Amino acid sequence: QVQLVESGGGLVQAGGSLRLSCAASGRIATITAMGWYRQAPGKQRDLVAHITEGGVTSYVYSVKGRFTISRDTYNTLSLQMNSLNPEDTAIYYCTANTLVGGLKYETYWGQGTQVTVSS
Repeated sequence: QVQLVESGGGLVQAGGSLRLSCAASGRIATITAMGWYRQAPGKQRDLVAHITEGGVTSYVYSVKGRFTISRDTYNTLSLQMNSLNPEDTAIYYCTANTLVGGLKYETYWGQGTQVTVSS
């Protein structure tokens, strides 16, 4: 129903910046909220940032003031990451919540993009 493709990951030195993008396709009209998760090796997948249909954003405490989530176009989600540190190293996943027919709720995931921050 919905496909998500992340891009923008890579290797960056501590203190640097990256901008992740997520392109949505398919039944994008069903998308409500969107967000970014990340998962480091041996750790659980955690929510990093979230944006509602009304544009209200939220962030995990550790990235507040450094990361900014935005829905730049109808089908494009971004995560601007500044002042990166090695603790930000993880695979970052784009997510989209959907509501079909006012009855069925689903969550879709992208394949993820690797972000590696070196000292």
